[in-house]
Amino acid sequence: MHSSSSEDLSELTTERLCLRTWTASEARAVRHSEGSVRRADWAEDFPSEGDSVIAGLLDDNPAWLGSFGHRLIIERDTGIVVGSIGLFWPPSEGALELGYGVVASRRGRGYATEATRALAAFALTAPGVHTVTAGVELSNPASVRVLEKSGFERYDTTPAEDAASVARFGATQHNLRQ
Repeated sequence: MHSSSSEDLSELTTERLCLRTWTASEARAVRHSEGSVRRADWAEDFPSEGDSVIAGLLDDNPAWLGSFGHRLIIERDTGIVVGSIGLFWPPSEGALELGYGVVASRRGRGYATEATRALAAFALTAPGVHTVTAGVELSNPASVRVLEKSGFERYDTTPAEDAASVARFGATQHNLRQ
């Protein structure tokens, strides 16, 4: 993983993906995508419900548009947006929460793992950040595998009475080097 230039942190690249920060206009396009003209650079099933929720939250959380905020997941070969991944800024006691989603048409290709590993490593370069965390419902085993393959370790499972149990995962520089 590397940034596109030494000073431009708005774009991170991996072997197959580009993780680019959202722009305010992209967030608006996602929020208003139902019933309107779709962008040519979106996968046929982008945005997902989760992408639309994040796009709506970006207005209330402008820091999430920065380098250590939310990013679109883009296939490098096609230039198509296939999901989003992000950090919920600011850190709390040195920890940042990470969330991700890849549209159904692109799942099973390892994109979520590749993006999660890259953004977690990048997040750990932020001043004062020593841990990246993520929560996942145990009823979603594919998402659990994404975190495990990305180098995250489970540190807590909270049973829920009316909803699915949630497992908490964390990664540090040590986890990601292994």
